[in-house]
Amino acid sequence: MPGLFRQFRRGRLARRPFPPEWLAYLDARVPFFATLSASLREDFLAKLKVFAWEKEFIGAGGLVITDEIRVVVSATAVQLVVHLDLSYYDRLREVIVYPDAFLLPDRTGVVLGEAKNWGTVILSWQAVLSGLRNPEDGHDTATHEFAHVLDRADGAFDGTPKLRRYSHYRAWAEVMSEHFHGLQAGRAVEREVMDDYGGVNEAEFFAVATESFFERPHRMRELTPDLYEELKRFYGWDPASGT
Repeated sequence: MPGLFRQFRRGRLARRPFPPEWLAYLDARVPFFATLSASLREDFLAKLKVFAWEKEFIGAGGLVITDEIRVVVSATAVQLVVHLDLSYYDRLREVIVYPDAFLLPDRTGVVLGEAKNWGTVILSWQAVLSGLRNPEDGHDTATHEFAHVLDRADGAFDGTPKLRRYSHYRAWAEVMSEHFHGLQAGRAVEREVMDDYGGVNEAEFFAVATESFFERPHRMRELTPDLYEELKRFYGWDPASGT
């Protein structure tokens, strides 16, 4: 979608009123929604409706896409960009949702989520709900996969999304590299904060660190404060303080 047309379409979607019945889905399924301040909630809802209407949602494995699924999945995506911009999702075209774990031809074993290079995120609806129901266990499939989309926004799955300023890249590289290699080596401090899967490569490290940033912020701030600060500077959130 060309840039000018996308901006025009998003502006048009933003002017449409937020469906009031969607609030019930957020209240019932999205615990972090209740923690948002009034001003942040306004921004969150504005971005959520644009995302929900702009992206194509496709049911798979017999699942029929409902407004509840569309709203809840969109909420998990928008949480990451409330302090950023929806442009981080420009490359994302569609979200495919299975009822539960699924199989993919290029993967071994069952899968709960996958972000594809060509602009598709595939999710298990049950995994989305599980990640939201357990907001402190450090595991959230939807957050993980949408973090991959943010990473890919600058052209590659490499663990470094488009940062706010050019001057931020050096510190980002140093901090991420230090903790990535620490996790790969099995160092206790990183393993206390993040899942071992983050040691697979830099892209998985960023996605796993993002899960922990939003789900275990106090632990991350305590044990890996430099990593916490880099993610806070990028996302604009301070989840350990509730803002």
